[in-house]
Amino acid sequence: MDNIDLKLITLLRHNGRKSVTDLAMALGVSRATIRSRMDKLQNDGNILGYTVILRADAVELPVRGIMMIEIEGRAAERVVDMLANFPEISEIHTTNGRWDLIVELGAGTLSELDSVLRRIRHIPGISGSETNLLLATPRSTSARL
Repeated sequence: MDNIDLKLITLLRHNGRKSVTDLAMALGVSRATIRSRMDKLQNDGNILGYTVILRADAVELPVRGIMMIEIEGRAAERVVDMLANFPEISEIHTTNGRWDLIVELGAGTLSELDSVLRRIRHIPGISGSETNLLLATPRSTSARL
């Protein structure tokens, strides 16, 4: 990846719906160059897809939390596959230290969150967990132009 690819990725992170024409003008290259580079970044697996990033309070999940999960043995891949089926989970992170996974999740009410947490704790391979509620999000990062 060269400097143009890195700038292109930054622009796409900021606005994945930006037109090829606008991207080309912003980078000072032709539309064909942008299209070619986007295709190459996708084919090489550097760009996996395009998505919508919402403000945390824009979704109907007012009760949000972070769940740290401990996994027994070598069940991590199976646990991650099972967690991926929970619509309440927005992010799954692997980590080191005491916890093996950190999961970001949300629900409409505390009771709904409690139900999700109980279902997660029953997944075979999960040996421990700790959950913290997110009270507010005073700052969120995004790609800088």
